Amino acid sequence: MNDILLSLVMLGIFLGIAFPVHEFAHAAVAYMRGDATAKLMGRMTLNPIVHFDPVGGLMMVVTVMLGGFLFGWAKPTPVNTINLKNRRNDEVLVALAGPASNMVMAILGAFVIRFLMAIGAQPPNVVWDVLWNFVVFNVALAIFNLIPVPPLDGSTLLFRFLPPKQAWQIRPFLSQYGMFIVLGLVILGGQVLTGVIYGVAEKLVGA
Repeated sequence: MNDILLSLVMLGIFLGIAFPVHEFAHAAVAYMRGDATAKLMGRMTLNPIVHFDPVGGLMMVVTVMLGGFLFGWAKPTPVNTINLKNRRNDEVLVALAGPASNMVMAILGAFVIRFLMAIGAQPPNVVWDVLWNFVVFNVALAIFNLIPVPPLDGSTLLFRFLPPKQAWQIRPFLSQYGMFIVLGLVILGGQVLTGVIYGVAEKLVGA
């Protein structure tokens, strides 16, 4: 697959599938746990246009074209935690729903690859490339979002399991500087993170 076509496939997977499913999962679990905010705002949908964030989408396009570590984001799903049935625990469920949905998609993609290999299928290389990238990108989105720094989903887990006083003390700092911390992690630890992502993807497909 040539570089331009691969870049378009990458953008299509992220912006058209991985991001929308991720945000839909947040909205759906929040709704099931008592908060209809996202649903009322039209965000409980798989329509990628509704979840598109101009700045995050632009960052994704730029990093894809540069060929480095992919970086970008969708429009955050609005959740009013006051409406949740069990605020502390349900907030964790809502946060985990996004990464979990991406891991489910990665597993499904890996299953297709394993099945095609098991029956000795020989589809065009473009099919293998698309399937492999589908697995890798969903694994990437799941793992990246579990980093325990705001605004990523992992921060909800961090604040849930820290002692309340400690969580209250560090939350303002992490909320204010979280994006800079995330950028620093991407720049300084991108190779390590990439290694983890590809390691998980290879395990899923049996490579």
